[in-house]
Amino acid sequence: MNQWAVLGTADIPNNGGQLKLSQRGQDFTIRLSGIRGDLMNSREHGSEEALAELGCARLCAVDRARVLVGGLGMGFTLAAALKSLLPSAQVIVAELIPAVIEWNRGPLGECAGQPLQDERTRLYIGDVAQLLTQNSQSFDAILLDVDNGPEGLTHSENSWLYSVDGLSALYRSLGPEGTLAIWSAGSDPLFLIRLKKSGFHAVARTVRARPKKGSRHTIFLAQKGRAMVS
Repeated sequence: MNQWAVLGTADIPNNGGQLKLSQRGQDFTIRLSGIRGDLMNSREHGSEEALAELGCARLCAVDRARVLVGGLGMGFTLAAALKSLLPSAQVIVAELIPAVIEWNRGPLGECAGQPLQDERTRLYIGDVAQLLTQNSQSFDAILLDVDNGPEGLTHSENSWLYSVDGLSALYRSLGPEGTLAIWSAGSDPLFLIRLKKSGFHAVARTVRARPKKGSRHTIFLAQKGRAMVS
């Protein structure tokens, strides 16, 4: 069997560890130093796609929809969001680590169909939290896959996004019926309560990493201004 070949490494700011991109044949993995197993795998991306499909479900016929994707990863969430939207839409993807962008422009690009090349994509290099606090326009949907869930595993400052202040900023950044979707490696009942206390109508959906199999992940789906989440 072919061995994994390391294609690149990247340090996460503020001592968040190091990412390592590896390839074996047509398969790619991204691993985080100090953590067993893959952080991301090109063969298991069903839950990343579900994040976009659930978050953008009501936008398939909305003209000029504006969507924010927090975390580029391997590009699967961005690609699924673009697939769900009209040609008039705009998707801003915020990625903290420049090397991840270069990996997606290079060897990783074909995995998700080169979503960075889509004319609807706009790239923001930096912390999604900073973008949220600086942005004066509202989004129709915000999709967050910047960490392992509400605990802020890879980047300690991500924890702000899941705090009361962070959720309030997310709420303000959404339009009147905007949708917030957050990827998590597992369930977190307390975070679901926090979402509701922040004004959202929220549910947790269990999704699989691969069709009908693979790891079970959680999508927190929160709606602003509507009694039911679609």
